[in-house]
Amino acid sequence: MGECSGQRCVARRPQRADAQEGQRMHPIITADDSCPCGRGDAYGECCGRFIGGQQAPPTAEQLMRSRFTAFVLADESYLLRTWDKSTRPLGIDFDSELHWTRLHVLSSSRGGPFDDVGHVHFVALYRTRDGRGRLEEISSFARRNGTWFYVDGEFPAS
Repeated sequence: MGECSGQRCVARRPQRADAQEGQRMHPIITADDSCPCGRGDAYGECCGRFIGGQQAPPTAEQLMRSRFTAFVLADESYLLRTWDKSTRPLGIDFDSELHWTRLHVLSSSRGGPFDDVGHVHFVALYRTRDGRGRLEEISSFARRNGTWFYVDGEFPAS
């Protein structure tokens, strides 16, 4: 969810309204809050268990949802840890002007607990000072030694 050039990716990072100018902050989400991925579960029972390292996502779709949540939280460590080493950038430059607001999973193919590859087609909605926008992507995932990793994404013509 962002653009990569060279070894760095530009991603979108929200900023709290009470942040000082130039200070980058992420939203505060507790275990009991609704998870940003949109499944309707509490963060601690949903993506929080993956981001916190208590469990690995068992499917490509769950990894994609947890990565969306990590973008909401600007959690560079989780994003890099779940990015396939063949395409992983050295770092992520979060955009403090952009706030991810909603995720819609359009479809998933393969990506189950017994697959080695999977694809997830989604639309992620965001807000900036200039208005609202959307990012549509078909993400590719690979399962290596039982763990799912994000490989890359295609951006279909909207």
